[in-house]
Amino acid sequence: MSLSNDLMDHEEQPRPRRRKKRRKGLVAMGIAGSLLLVAVIAVGAYFANLAHNFDAGTQKFSNALPNDDDRPAETGAYNVLLLGSDSRKGEKDEADVSGERADTIMLLHVPDDGGQAYIISIMRDTWVDIPGHGQAKINAALDLGGVPLEVRTIENMLDTRIDNVAGINFEGFRDLTNALGGVTVDVPVGFTNGDGETFEQGPQKMDGDRALTFVRERYSFTDGDYQRVRDQRAYMRGVLKEIGSPQTLANPAKVNDLVKKFSPFMQVDDSLSSTRAAKIAMKMGPNGLRNMKMMTLPNSGTGWSPDGQSIVNLDQDSVDKLGKAMKDGTMEDYSKSVGTD
Repeated sequence: MSLSNDLMDHEEQPRPRRRKKRRKGLVAMGIAGSLLLVAVIAVGAYFANLAHNFDAGTQKFSNALPNDDDRPAETGAYNVLLLGSDSRKGEKDEADVSGERADTIMLLHVPDDGGQAYIISIMRDTWVDIPGHGQAKINAALDLGGVPLEVRTIENMLDTRIDNVAGINFEGFRDLTNALGGVTVDVPVGFTNGDGETFEQGPQKMDGDRALTFVRERYSFTDGDYQRVRDQRAYMRGVLKEIGSPQTLANPAKVNDLVKKFSPFMQVDDSLSSTRAAKIAMKMGPNGLRNMKMMTLPNSGTGWSPDGQSIVNLDQDSVDKLGKAMKDGTMEDYSKSVGTD
């Protein structure tokens, strides 16, 4: 028996008023269904356009990941290495972090069960073993062997696999901030820089130029790079809250504009396509995006290398615990034990 016949059999002698009401209900359902179909088509077209802008706009790293078998095993978690380049010499217009030392190194970790995400800042002067080159500052790996050596160095340090790499030019922060209509940043420590520009402690709205000045500053602080890293995380938290807000996510044109303006300042490995990026975002969910937990790679303070360089000393025992938590899916417990910001 067909579905239409089944409906007719159940209503052989309906009362006229009830039939009219049901007919009206069916018409309403038909209109709603049509609107839903149009909405689905529109959203599909929007995401297709969004994906095109991301894939076409971003530059690509060639062979960014080590291609040998001697790497940590894959897990269900996502680990994305984020490399920041502050290319003020010549003011590059686009992303290109290969062949130079990274100014900012972060690791995005999304556990297998999703719902939460973590950003781990790695001090650029951290003294580590660089495969094939002995001990040096961790950001020197990029200069010595490109992105694959930077990946291998961090994988060896944490005994944790890195799945993708993204390079970001600081200049992109300016356009991203302006495209968002400004970003509210909760400034951890107030300061006045060498140019006389003052940033009061507490929440304040920043435009692109002011945000760029904020994330670059380190000379105004007694602990220099440490505070700069904390400030960069404060800015990132403000951006993520703005991007993850219902007002932004419900505005396809605004999201598309963000991708178009920011993607030229990004460089990604060949496998980090728009589809892959969407999977990572879906895994962390909107709550994970807006409430990302952030921390600094464990270290035992600053010191001097044998050849006289100012360095950050690695706390390997604590780093081992971090790497284990990333692999075992126990980052929530780990983060509670060490604290986050």
